[in-house]
Amino acid sequence: MSSLPPCPQCGSAYTYADGALLVCPECGHEWSPAAAVEAQDEARVVRDAVGNVLQDGDTVTVIKDLKVKGSSSVVKVGTKVRNIRLVEGDHDIDCRIEGIGSMGLKSEFVKKA
Repeated sequence: MSSLPPCPQCGSAYTYADGALLVCPECGHEWSPAAAVEAQDEARVVRDAVGNVLQDGDTVTVIKDLKVKGSSSVVKVGTKVRNIRLVEGDHDIDCRIEGIGSMGLKSEFVKKA
């Protein structure tokens, strides 16, 4: 098995070295190995409304009444949400709220507890 990293553009495992560059035969993307190392070091940092860094498994508190889309229920200010999961996308927190169920929250509306 190759020790080369997968393509950062399409995720293909069939990369190969061509001189000083790494090349993906599936999408044609070319990049330097140093750029691949830097990209791995730059982990996505999610911060709450006050600037605290959030991690998977944290407990957060909602700082604003949030309407639940497609329902008449509301997540009230001060609701504690335990065991959050950080995900990519517009709503960067996946969680389960008692009485409402699974939903996505934006980090700008929560504060680390």
